[in-house]
Amino acid sequence: MTAPDTAATPQLAPTATATGGPGVPGRLGALGPVGLVLAGGVSVQFGGALAVTLMPRAGALGVVALRLLVAAVVLLVICRPRLRGHSRTDWGTVVVFGVTMAAMNGLFYQAVDRIPLGAAVTLEVLGPLALSVVVSRRALNLVWAGLALVGVFLLSGGGGHGGDGGGLDGGLDLVGVAFALGAGAMWAAYIVFSARTGRRFPQADGLALAMAVGALLFFPLGLAESGSKLADPVTLGLGAAVALLSSVLPYTLELLALRRMPASTFAILMSLEPAVAATAGFLILDQALTTIQAAAIALVVAASMGAVRTQVGRPKSAVPEA
Repeated sequence: MTAPDTAATPQLAPTATATGGPGVPGRLGALGPVGLVLAGGVSVQFGGALAVTLMPRAGALGVVALRLLVAAVVLLVICRPRLRGHSRTDWGTVVVFGVTMAAMNGLFYQAVDRIPLGAAVTLEVLGPLALSVVVSRRALNLVWAGLALVGVFLLSGGGGHGGDGGGLDGGLDLVGVAFALGAGAMWAAYIVFSARTGRRFPQADGLALAMAVGALLFFPLGLAESGSKLADPVTLGLGAAVALLSSVLPYTLELLALRRMPASTFAILMSLEPAVAATAGFLILDQALTTIQAAAIALVVAASMGAVRTQVGRPKSAVPEA
């Protein structure tokens, strides 16, 4: 989940910018741009599954703190951003970007602590999808929004299905749903501020600085929840793995891919995230889906892809300016 670059399609922004930088192995390019994006998506979602397994040791807030801290250190070392020569507005933008990033991660990890990973990512995707509908201003996108809402209705238990989501009558835990929707709202805000940051800072400098802001803001919360548990070597190691899988590696892979593929193609591939998350949840966390839950996720994926395709060929829609 990151991206300081602007994008013709709002769906692009969640991961549109990476932090590859010097020293990225050239052999990664041999995977092809589609392979790079898919590998990045798999890395993000399996990193999320690993984070869920770490939560009993460090708590949701502790896991977020470790992820942001390790990712910030790695990105600052790689990018070595320049601290001088920026205006007050530049710093204000990157601070808001960092706050948004911290809130997005914190809300999402609270969600996956309560509901299955695939469901959480599906609900979170509604944020970028809603932004796409608003920016596009096309009637057709209302159809995609309606399709996504049907998927959410089924996923949240509106279809009367049973499941292991932890909520009443087998539905999803409503607090977890609220956290996931909050993360989606922050994802939409993240897209806007990542684009603004990308215009004010070169390369991935703004992302590195924003990650540092997020880490500084969130670490006290993680420390308050988990205390000395964060210093446990196993916890630190797993937290570092989460940061690398969920942040550093996908940023690098996606940056390489975006140099060689259209933004619209990238955005369509990113729309597969809920399906990848559901697969990771099943393989790593034993979170099986019912037929209705799988159909609900498919509806949201289809809606996301449709919204992206609606944007293709139209004049570039500007991300809201400051």
